[in-house]
Amino acid sequence: MASILIVEDDLTYATMMQTWLRKKGFTVEKTSSVSAAARAVTDGTGFDLILSDLRLPDHDGLFLLNWLRKKNMQTPFIVMTSYAEVQNAVLAMKSGACDYIAKPVQPDILLQKINDALDSHNAAAAATAGATPTTAATQAAHDNNAAAEQKTHTAAKKYIEGTSEASRQLYDYVNLVAPTPMSVLILGASGTGKEYVARRIHSQSNRADKPFFALDCGAIPKDVAASEFFGYTKGAFTGATTDKRGAFEEANGGTLFLDEVGNLTYDVQVQLLRALQERKVRPLGSPKEISVDIRLVCATNGNLAQLVADGKFREDLYHRINEFTIYMPELKDRGADLFLFADLFVSQANEELGRNVAGFDDKASEMLARYSWPGNLRELNNVVKRATLLTRGSYIGTEELSKAMTRPVRQEPTALHDEQTERQRIIDALRATGGNKTKTAQLLAIDRKTLYNKIQKYNIEA
Repeated sequence: MASILIVEDDLTYATMMQTWLRKKGFTVEKTSSVSAAARAVTDGTGFDLILSDLRLPDHDGLFLLNWLRKKNMQTPFIVMTSYAEVQNAVLAMKSGACDYIAKPVQPDILLQKINDALDSHNAAAAATAGATPTTAATQAAHDNNAAAEQKTHTAAKKYIEGTSEASRQLYDYVNLVAPTPMSVLILGASGTGKEYVARRIHSQSNRADKPFFALDCGAIPKDVAASEFFGYTKGAFTGATTDKRGAFEEANGGTLFLDEVGNLTYDVQVQLLRALQERKVRPLGSPKEISVDIRLVCATNGNLAQLVADGKFREDLYHRINEFTIYMPELKDRGADLFLFADLFVSQANEELGRNVAGFDDKASEMLARYSWPGNLRELNNVVKRATLLTRGSYIGTEELSKAMTRPVRQEPTALHDEQTERQRIIDALRATGGNKTKTAQLLAIDRKTLYNKIQKYNIEA
């Protein structure tokens, strides 16, 4: 049975992983520093795989990885990172790591990555043992292909879905409804990522190879709404110098996404309902109707049911577009996902702005956690981009973050109403971070010592 060395300074988290992996049949040892890991590797104990955190007390995980490679030890090496720091994970892959995984670790994904790494390493060893010598040109071509594949994999990382309970529930619903023909209504505050979810539904549907067309209903003036939806022919009105395809034609065969659908005027709602019922549209100025086949996904940050009750939105149209409802969680309700998204946006800002910022220092991370993010992911993205531009060192600090924010951050965490609420909040934070005390403290905007005192006070198992 394969042996694994865990290198993790959070002893509770390390013990939890060790216990779980042993139940899966692995032989598992753990250390809490790079120096201890080096001693464990060189004392004669052979490990088939090393699972190491990036941030460790004496050095980082990359130091250990580079030390192993200099010693000509090709042990499979998987990097764990609490913040899913894509930039550092990519650096680890370039340094010879076989894979990386974001914390809090999802057990099934970790087990799959471990098995894949072991299988790949064993296959490579077997191939080397029985292989014929290769030419330098052949090896160079292989290396170039591998580099190209790695580059493609890295470049594709434009969005993450999060690992919090709220995120898992959200994408469970997405996975459930995507393969069906049902129309979907996405409800959520501004900036929560409604269009991404709409695109995800499209990409997982049987229309994935057909068009996805998005239309912002909040930006359509009443007098041009019909032409935006249905198109027009040349000469249909003054200024119509060419034919124009409407949204229904553009999305034909695929998915039509109507954002802020609650902003449509009543007259336009009537036209939209007729098109959905008849599955035909007539461009302005055309004598012919065009048959269309679209899957409809709508979104709004308003209370559409209340608009129906107030007589401002047609009830029959509401039921037509609302065969399945998805509620978008706000960023403040997505736990440690905040840090995952923040580091993703740092990586994207680095690429866009030509910077090389590694992430956030501890104080800045606490500052991120204290803020309520009323603008959700959109606000976080904008703040991180500005902070990345302002940062001169390797890490974003509180000074750069303060300058990047347009609203002040409270200096104290939100007061809790009672001890039961506080206890539950700590439990939820521990669950969101996979039991990592350092990240839990940051998420709660308290120091680690205070967290330990509260865990003891409330008799929380952690």
